[in-house]
Parts: sequence; structure tokens; C-alpha cells
Amino acid sequence: MKTVKVLGTGCTKCTKTAEVIERVAQAMGADVEVIKETRPEVIMQYQVMRTPAVVVDETLVHSGSIPAQEEIKQWLQ
Repeated sequence: MKTVKVLGTGCTKCTKTAEVIERVAQAMGADVEVIKETRPEVIMQYQVMRTPAVVVDETLVHSGSIPAQEEIKQWLQ
């Protein structure tokens, strides 16, 4: 199972990012746990300056926008 963290303040883009990742994972049949992380001290541990940010298995893979579905598919393979 992959662990995907969506880092952000809970804004619309952050919520949408988590929803898109969940939809893509479901369509792929991928076993994924999506965690929404809003605590600033946790977000800063990843040295993120722009949200939403995405961390897959503790590796920062994206920040600053809602990721494209094709990009998400690559992370979940």
C-alpha cells in the first residue's frame, strides 16, 4: 500500500488534490491511503513553500498546484 500525503491548509485546491488522487487510485485499483495534513509544523518538515504539495511514501513529488491525472498515475504505479 502506498501512503500519499496531501500537504496544505485545507484550501479548495488542497481538498481538490486529495479528491483527484483518490479518484485516480480507485480507477486504477491501486491500494492507497490518502492523508490530508494541515499542520504547519509537519508541512515545514518537507520544506514545502507552496501548497498543495504531495508526498508519496515520504518523498515530495509535487507542490504548488493540483497535479494532472497522468502525473498521479505515474506516482501510483
